[in-house]
Amino acid sequence: MKRYGLIGYPLGHSFSNKYFEQKFQREGITGCTYQLFPIASIDEFPDLLKSHPDLCGLNVTIPYKQLVIPFLHSVQYLPVGLNACNCIRIENGQLTGFNTDVAGFEESFSPLLQPCHVKALILGSGGAASAVAFVLNKLGIDYKIVSRSRSHRAALSYNDLNESIISTHHIIVNTTPVGMYPNVDACPKIPYQAITPEHYLYDLHYNPPKTLFLQKGEERGAITKNGHDMLVVQAEESWKIWNQ
Repeated sequence: MKRYGLIGYPLGHSFSNKYFEQKFQREGITGCTYQLFPIASIDEFPDLLKSHPDLCGLNVTIPYKQLVIPFLHSVQYLPVGLNACNCIRIENGQLTGFNTDVAGFEESFSPLLQPCHVKALILGSGGAASAVAFVLNKLGIDYKIVSRSRSHRAALSYNDLNESIISTHHIIVNTTPVGMYPNVDACPKIPYQAITPEHYLYDLHYNPPKTLFLQKGEERGAITKNGHDMLVVQAEESWKIWNQ
């Protein structure tokens, strides 16, 4: 039996388990299983590997996309400058890191871009934000990272955001868990009154399908998109990596 799975915490929101179960059934894939491994600390990761020696691959989600890197034996397939891993191939006890967020986000995000979409705000400063920043840089889109406080990575805090900043940054990407199930009544604290039909709001999450962040953008006429398509691309890219 080949075992695959997802590490993160918490995992009640997980897309991956159901997706891979359906994929195995739909495509007649046998001898494989996919399960969730909600570990409360990255320190539990070595014991997880020891207790499941049949693991062939793992996906990695919040909050471990950066914290898992010291456990990898090879990072040669991580894009240069991207300090985040969301996919691990396991062969003969060796862990090789990959990032499928980049392909997933670019393929999902790019088709809705308009000529006015030249500046972006990335809400959040974790591993997913790193992948989004990588793609925006590749596309030639200027961006600023927004976090709870300014840091070497975050140029802005939420308190810095005003209507002027929103009006000049027509792309806003939410990489934080704010608004994700079960906290569906929450949304990032930005001045939504400055959102216009020229704006493009993208939420990396899909549960609920229309977060309050996206609802508020839609009410102002903005283009909106959730992360469902991104997750499908990620899953298929992971499967290729594990079985290439």
